[in-house]
Amino acid sequence: MAWRDSRRNRGKLALFISSIVLGIAALVAINSFSDNLRNDIEKQAKSLIGADLVMASNKVPEGKIAALIDSIGGERSDEVRFVSMIYFNASQGTRLVQVRALEGGFPYYGAIETEPAPASRSFRKGRRALVDHTLLLQFNTKPGDSIKVGNLTFEIAGALHKIPGQSAVTATIAPAVYIPREYLDQTGLLQKGSRINYYYYFKLPAKTDADLLVKKLEPRLEEEGVAFDTVKSRQESTGKAYSDLASFLALVGFVALLLGCVGVASAVHVYIREKLATIGVLRCIGVSGRQAFLIYLFQVMAMGLIGAILGAILGSLIQLYLPQLFKAFLPVEVNVSVSWSAIAEGIGIGVLVSVLFALLPLLSIRNVSPIITLRSSVEHLTNQKDPLRLAVYSLILLFVLVFAYFQLGTWLRALAFTGGVVVGFLVLALIARGMMWLVKRFFPVGWGYVWRQSLANLYRPNNQTLLLTVSIGLGTALIATLVLMQRLLISEVAISGSEYQPNLVLFDIQSAQKEGVVELTKAQGLPVQQLVPVVTMRLEEINGLTDSDVRKDTTLGIPDWAYTREYRVTYRDSLIDSETEAAGKWTGTVAEDADMIPISLEEGYAERLKVELGDTLIFNVQGALMPTQVTHLREVDWNRVQSNFLVLFPEGALEDAPQFHILMTRTTSDEQSAQFQRTLVQQFPNVSAIDLDLILQTLDDILSKISFVIRFMALFSISTGLLVLIGSVNISKFQRIQESVLLRTLGASRKQILSITAFEYLLLGALASGTGVILAVFASWALAVFSFEVNFVPELWPLIPVFVGITILTVVIGILNSRGILSRPPLEVLRREV
Repeated sequence: MAWRDSRRNRGKLALFISSIVLGIAALVAINSFSDNLRNDIEKQAKSLIGADLVMASNKVPEGKIAALIDSIGGERSDEVRFVSMIYFNASQGTRLVQVRALEGGFPYYGAIETEPAPASRSFRKGRRALVDHTLLLQFNTKPGDSIKVGNLTFEIAGALHKIPGQSAVTATIAPAVYIPREYLDQTGLLQKGSRINYYYYFKLPAKTDADLLVKKLEPRLEEEGVAFDTVKSRQESTGKAYSDLASFLALVGFVALLLGCVGVASAVHVYIREKLATIGVLRCIGVSGRQAFLIYLFQVMAMGLIGAILGAILGSLIQLYLPQLFKAFLPVEVNVSVSWSAIAEGIGIGVLVSVLFALLPLLSIRNVSPIITLRSSVEHLTNQKDPLRLAVYSLILLFVLVFAYFQLGTWLRALAFTGGVVVGFLVLALIARGMMWLVKRFFPVGWGYVWRQSLANLYRPNNQTLLLTVSIGLGTALIATLVLMQRLLISEVAISGSEYQPNLVLFDIQSAQKEGVVELTKAQGLPVQQLVPVVTMRLEEINGLTDSDVRKDTTLGIPDWAYTREYRVTYRDSLIDSETEAAGKWTGTVAEDADMIPISLEEGYAERLKVELGDTLIFNVQGALMPTQVTHLREVDWNRVQSNFLVLFPEGALEDAPQFHILMTRTTSDEQSAQFQRTLVQQFPNVSAIDLDLILQTLDDILSKISFVIRFMALFSISTGLLVLIGSVNISKFQRIQESVLLRTLGASRKQILSITAFEYLLLGALASGTGVILAVFASWALAVFSFEVNFVPELWPLIPVFVGITILTVVIGILNSRGILSRPPLEVLRREV
């Protein structure tokens, strides 16, 4: 019976099925890609670190820890990493890079990908280097040319394309330059205070289990602040990171599916209203309310299955593009294959969620009376509360909650997501309802006929205001939020470097070089805005507690890194404008022979260390123990490009300690900055420079890549909303034909009817996209204040193209799908009414 009844209405049923296709496609594509990525991470796990075991330290291993590292068997490669300026001789350009001085046969698994390919091995023989390929393009340099690293010149052996475990985004942040380890000392770049990291790569004997080995050595390694990584630990951390990303994107796709299901519910509602006469006839010939309900439920289930299958096929095709989309973020190469588990999951979710949402209008079929066949002009759907509707709403919420739990892993996050979805839908629905009430309550009776009729269509029976506001509005909100946040984060960095703030930072200036660098800066016509001494030290005790004491008693809550990290602190007699007093009293100077030195801590850092005013800390200043007492807490604006520090000493305490200096200046043009950096590298090769403009470009590039990925997923929501628009227009087409005939019978021209339709969709599109934009502003404010903790000063003009574009798209689709209305003769409708 369900099959027979659907024969004349399959076109209408197919329209609302299209609403869920994109949502299912998004889920299947992301889950299929996630499965393939997980498999490839497992297959290529060893190439993620290029060795069986990696150890890393930010200081030269000495004594027992050096002996321990030497005692580990198998093959070993050593690498020293640090940031430094390099000079391109061909183009006379300079750039801050990550120098990697390598010795040994690393990588043991995978490869350093270069062009030409043999360069990955040949650079180790002689004074040759590998340079990141993007830098070669940027500075118009090619293999065979040369670069200057410190005091030495290296021939460029090849362009560096990929390092084991490194993604394109990581390379953008810190482009690498490889040189042979044997020439490192001759470069003159290893100076006191330089931030240097030492890596040790091991290829262990076949019988040695790396995980068991590090488990045995872990207490000693952690005590010395030596980090370690194995194939298994890297595989787990990498898999977890990308699993979290896939879960987030799957939730974005799930939102698109929920939007589609709102369209399904609306379409089924209109469809059932048109079938009331048929249902009445069925009731007259003995079909029970339950049987009539099942007839149309089976139709919805069949169409839901077809829509889910189509979505699964589309999603499997879309996943072919995803490796290219995510290429910049992936440390491994993803091989695409069909994931049958993702397809089965997508089809199951599609059928279940479409049936759940369709149940809301389907339940009313049980209460249709046979008398409707005689009195069709009377409303026969009761408004009496149905307890089953409450049960269906509960099932929908439960389904969303369970799905979110499997994606996010915790019930708290799942509840937050479900609550966010509910709030988003409610806000959009309330705005739509409020707009309908306002239009009806304050109807502009003095306006022209076309405008009045268009406005009246917003609150007429079977209107599309609520449906389109929710579906298109939420998609608009996702895209607009991304636009706002990207520009807000970029502007936050840009503002920090404006208004005469420093935009060029020089560091690693040795004490003997300080006067020379200052003179060079002034000779170039640049101001010396700050010249700050920096002393490196480590923390030995907190209120008498050592590292081993804290490890034994985890209830203290003091983090392990407090003792293992290397602190860079400064001394001065006053606070600067990026610092404000939070508590205590600042002592600007102290006698050289003071037994206890008063210091100031950044407020957040003190909280993490569980330290309060009056507590004592003992620092190890390169072998000399220095007792201190916390007498002052500061609040620091880290967004300012200034010399901000966690720990601040007074004058008189550290002047004789080994130190280096940071100089901050401001250039007025790219040319002036480039000229100054060229001269700086030639005269002081160990001094490095950070250019704020380069930071802005890098940040913009990374945010653009991230936002493009999320925009791609958000487009599923927008597209779903437009499909819902197409479906709702077509399903209600007969009602519109009736209205059109009545208007034409009353004397309205074709132009007037077309104008009414265009204005209606203009209002609907503007309402939906405008609501989405408003929601995006509030969402961006919440993210800025509570997540990123930055001032919310948005640029609203980029939202104008979003608003206008989606509004115009809504109008075009509405008119195109309504074009058949004007061509229908009045007699056709009148005959149907007989």
